[in-house]
Amino acid sequence: MKLEQIHPELREAIGRFPRIPFHRRLVPILMNVLMRWRPRPNSLQGVRIADRAQGAVRVRLYRPEQGSSGAGLLWIHGGGLITGNAATNDRECAAFAAELGIVVVSVEYRLAPKHPFPAALDDCYAAWRWMLSAARELGIDPSRIAISGQSAGGGLAASLVLRIRDAGGIRPAAQALLCPMLDDRTGSRRELDVIDHRVWNNRSNRAAWSWYLGRPAGSSEVPAYAAAARCASLSGLPPAWIGVGDVDLFLEEDRRYAERLIEAGVGCELHIVPMAPHGFEMLAPEAPVTREFFRSYCAFLRKVLGCDRPRGA
Repeated sequence: MKLEQIHPELREAIGRFPRIPFHRRLVPILMNVLMRWRPRPNSLQGVRIADRAQGAVRVRLYRPEQGSSGAGLLWIHGGGLITGNAATNDRECAAFAAELGIVVVSVEYRLAPKHPFPAALDDCYAAWRWMLSAARELGIDPSRIAISGQSAGGGLAASLVLRIRDAGGIRPAAQALLCPMLDDRTGSRRELDVIDHRVWNNRSNRAAWSWYLGRPAGSSEVPAYAAAARCASLSGLPPAWIGVGDVDLFLEEDRRYAERLIEAGVGCELHIVPMAPHGFEMLAPEAPVTREFFRSYCAFLRKVLGCDRPRGA
C-alpha cells in the first residue's frame, strides 16, 4: 500500500512506522522482551495508575483523582494476540479515565504462540469477574461497566461479551471496539497479501491467528468464542460502537460484524475513517481525524454509561 493512499493528516506518522514482519516467530518474542523494559508511570493527566494482582488475574488500574462518575471500563490492549501488555495503552486509558470520570481496568493477558486459545480469553473473563467483585472497592456500579479494546483487544472484547452473555449473570453495559480483529478467515484470503496493508498486513494476520488458534487460520472449525465473527447468533448483546479505517485490513470483517449486530436487533454505531490504516489512532493521536475518532468513541461511552450523571444517580 502506497503512502499516498493514507490520509494526509496521518501520512507522516504512518510513514515513520517500520514494516515489522510480525509473521516471523522471533519478532513478537523480541518485541515483548523490549516492552518489559519500558517505564510504567504511576500517574498521567490527573489519573492514578497502579498494577494489581489477585490470584491469577493481573490488571492495571487507572483512577481519576477528581470527578468520578461511578462507571467503569474493562480495556483489552492490542498486539495481534502475540505482543503487548497492560501498559501498552497507558496514554489512552488515562485519557479515557480523565475525560469520562471512569475507572479503567486494563487486562494483562497471556499471549500466543506460547499461550494459545483460550488463555487470553480466560484471562479477560477472569478480569471481568474480578472487576465485578471489586466494584465497591473501585467505586463503580457493576451495571455501568463497558468492555472495550483495540485491534486484537477489540476482537477479544467482542468474544468476551459473547461468553458473558452465554454464562449469564451481570452483563456489560456496552462494547466499544476499535479496529477489532474479529475473523480468522480473513487470514486465509491469500489475495489480500498483495495489498500489503500498512501497520498490520495479512501475512502477519494469518500467522497470528494460526498461532492463537493452534490450527491454520480459516480452518473449517474453530472453538467457540475463539473468533467473534464465527458466532452464529449475535442477539442479546449490549449496544456496540465499532471504529475502523477504510484502508484497514479489518474493514470488511468489521463492517459485516456491525451489520450482523444490527440484523440481530443490537444497536451499533459504525464509525469509518477515510484513508486511515490499522492502528492510526495510536500512531497519530494528535491528528484532527484521530481526535474526531476518539470524540465519537467517548460520546458513545458517555451516553451508554451515563457519565454525566453523578455517582449513585
